[in-house]
Amino acid sequence: MGFEIFADNIVTLQWKKKSSRMSTRVRTAGQVDMLNGPLAGKIFVFTLPLIASGILQQSFNAVDVAVIGHYSSSQAIAAVGSNGPIISILVNLFLGIAVGANVVIANYLGQKYPEAVRRSVSTVAVVSLLSGVLLLLLGVSLARPILEAMSAPDDVIDLAAQYLRIYFCGMPFTMIYNFGSAIMRSVGDTRLPFYSLLVATLCNFVLDWLFVAVFGMGVDGVAWATVIANAVNAFIIVVFLMREPDPLTLHLHISRRGFSLSDFRKMLQIGIPAGLQGMVFSISNIFIQSAINGFGSDAVAGSATALTYEAYCYYIVAGFNAAAIAFTGQNYGAGRLDRCRRVVALCMMMSVGLCAAANALVVWQEDFFIGVFTSDAEVARYAMMRFHTVLVFQCLASSYEVSGSYMRGLGHSVSPMVLTIFGTCVLRLVWVYTVARAYHSFDVLLMIYPISWIITGAMVVTAAIRLQRRLLRESRKNVDLTLGA
Repeated sequence: MGFEIFADNIVTLQWKKKSSRMSTRVRTAGQVDMLNGPLAGKIFVFTLPLIASGILQQSFNAVDVAVIGHYSSSQAIAAVGSNGPIISILVNLFLGIAVGANVVIANYLGQKYPEAVRRSVSTVAVVSLLSGVLLLLLGVSLARPILEAMSAPDDVIDLAAQYLRIYFCGMPFTMIYNFGSAIMRSVGDTRLPFYSLLVATLCNFVLDWLFVAVFGMGVDGVAWATVIANAVNAFIIVVFLMREPDPLTLHLHISRRGFSLSDFRKMLQIGIPAGLQGMVFSISNIFIQSAINGFGSDAVAGSATALTYEAYCYYIVAGFNAAAIAFTGQNYGAGRLDRCRRVVALCMMMSVGLCAAANALVVWQEDFFIGVFTSDAEVARYAMMRFHTVLVFQCLASSYEVSGSYMRGLGHSVSPMVLTIFGTCVLRLVWVYTVARAYHSFDVLLMIYPISWIITGAMVVTAAIRLQRRLLRESRKNVDLTLGA
C-alpha cells in the first residue's frame, strides 16, 4: 500500500503542470475542485443538480400520465405511458451528440480559444435545429409502424399513435434545449438549465390540467401541453445563451449562423458511441414492452405507472455516473490513482444507498404513489407487481453503471459498452423469447431485470478491477523508468 501511494505521488509530480492547468480551468468554470480536499461532500454537491434536472425532465411524462389517469381511461394511460422506449430509441443518438458538443466546447474554453468557442456554439445551434426537424419527420412517419411492430393492444394503438405524432412536433424545441443545456454545462453551469426546466415543468402541469380537465381534450391535450412546455423551455435556454456577456463564454448570436464540419466531426466521434448504447438499451426495452403489451391494456398501464418511479430513481444513479466520470477523469489526468479509487467507492456507495432508500420509500407507500396516477384496481395490481419484482432491486444497477462510468473516466469506454449491451440487452432478449414465452407470466417476464443487473454488474465490476490493476502496474513501470533515469 505504501508503495502504491509513493507511485501515485511520483506520477502526480510528473503531471503537475497539466494538473495546474486543469485546476485553473475548473475554478474559471465555477465548478467543484475535484483534485484537492475531501471527496464525499463535493461528489454529493456536484450530483444534486444533475439529479434534480433529471427528475424534472421525467416529470413531463409523469404529469401527463397522472393527469390523463385521473380524467380519462386506462387505455389513455397506456397510450401515454408506454411510448417511452419509442421516444428513447429515436432521441438517444442525438442526445449522445449533445454530449459530444459539451466536450468539444469545454475543450475550446479550456484552451482560451474564443473564436473556436463561437464557431462551435454556432455549429451546435445548427445541429440542434436540424436534428429536431429530422426527429419530427421520423416520429410522425414511424409512430404507427413501430407501435404495430410492438403489438400494441387494439384498444391502445390509435391513441398511442395520436400522442406520438403530436409529441414529435415538439422535437425541434426539445433538441434546442438539450443542446443548449449541453453548451451551458460545458462551463459548469447547471443552475440556469435547471431553472429553465422548472418553469417548463410548471407550464406543462398547468396546461395538462387545463386541456384535459377543463377542455376535455384527452391524449391530444397532454401531448400539445408537452409541446408548448418544450417550446417555453427552448425559448428560455436561448435567451440565457443570448445574454451571455462574455464572447469567450457562450454568447449566442442568432444573426451569425455558421457550421464547422471539423467541429461536427469531433462531436460525432465523441457522441455517437454514447448515443448508440442508449439506442441499444431502448431497443431491448421495446422488445420487453412488446411482451408486456401481450398482457393487455391494464398491464401496459400498470407497467407505465411503475416505470415512472423507476425512471425517477434511476436519475439518482445517473447523477453519480456523471460524478464518477468527471471526478475520475480529472484525478486520473493528474496521476492521482489513489483518489480515483476513492471516487468510485464513494460514488458506488452513495448511488446504492440513495437509490435503495428512494425505492424502499415508494414500495412502502405504494398505495399512495400508485394512486397519484390511477384509481383502477387492475392497473394498480400490475403496478404493484412491477414494484415488487423490479423497483425494489433497482439499486443493483449501480454496480455496472458506476463501474462503467469509472472505466470511461479512466479513458476506456468500449469494454463497459460491450459488457453492458450484452448483459442488459442481449440477455434480456434471450429471456423474452425463451423463459418468458414458455411461462407467459407477468412476474416471470419482469424477473429478467434484477437477473440482468446482477450478471452485468459482476462482469463490469470485474473488468473495472482488472483495468485498475493494469493501470497501477503501468504507473509502477513508469516510476521505475523515472527512478532509473
